[in-house]
Amino acid sequence: QLQLVESGGGLVQPGDSLKLSCTISGRTLSQYFMAWFRQAPGKEREFVTSISWTGLTSTVYADSVKGRFTVSRDYVKKQFFLHMSSLKVEDTGVYTCAAEHQQSYNGTAWTHWGQGTRVTVSS
Repeated sequence: QLQLVESGGGLVQPGDSLKLSCTISGRTLSQYFMAWFRQAPGKEREFVTSISWTGLTSTVYADSVKGRFTVSRDYVKKQFFLHMSSLKVEDTGVYTCAAEHQQSYNGTAWTHWGQGTRVTVSS
């Protein structure tokens, strides 16, 4: 079983940057994909980005965050990160990391989830 724990959320202003971390423990992580999803107040959960854990780096981004968000990983620390820049009010939400054996834009396809960390972008 995998355990995922997010950290790094907070209150920031529009245009600011913020880095989220997801720390993974449990089974070995070969052949996994890692992802970030977010859920804004009153809205459905949406895919943000994903990254392959092993092999050649494969990343996917939602159109709404392309050019502003970057996903990365650290094998040694068993962590992956979401680097967010040029934050907008509409980026506000609970950000949750997830892990699964295959990449999918659909949250229901992901089995392992963290508890989430709240990001609020407000002036």
